Amino acid sequence: MRKTVPTMFTAAALLLGAGAASAFEIGFDWKGLKLCTSGRPNVVPNPRFTLKDVPKGTKYIRFRLKDLDVPQYDHGGGIVRYTGQKVIAPGAFRYKSPCPPDGAHTYEWKATALKRRNGGKLATARARRRYPE
Repeated sequence: MRKTVPTMFTAAALLLGAGAASAFEIGFDWKGLKLCTSGRPNVVPNPRFTLKDVPKGTKYIRFRLKDLDVPQYDHGGGIVRYTGQKVIAPGAFRYKSPCPPDGAHTYEWKATALKRRNGGKLATARARRRYPE
């Protein structure tokens, strides 16, 4: 009888088929956010975030808002302790609201899963929406 030795291709196929990890995802909407188009943002509670496939070992999630049309403006964000929840409720932190003075802009929330409050990045998720919608 002839022995079969797995090839590199076979080994790679087995590894890929062994349940690749799902990507970390977030979702949000602007529900409840007071309309602002003056160019002077309000300081407001975070939106409701939904979380999916948060990496194992995550202890904190850092959220940052970016206006993709004016990326140099700092809208801020916050860090939230992660204990396995699927939703981050409004009020976990405060940030500067979207408030474009010249029509709708595209905004992106970036969420970074962390091992420690100030480091140990595990994964990043992003979600974009126009404001006003």
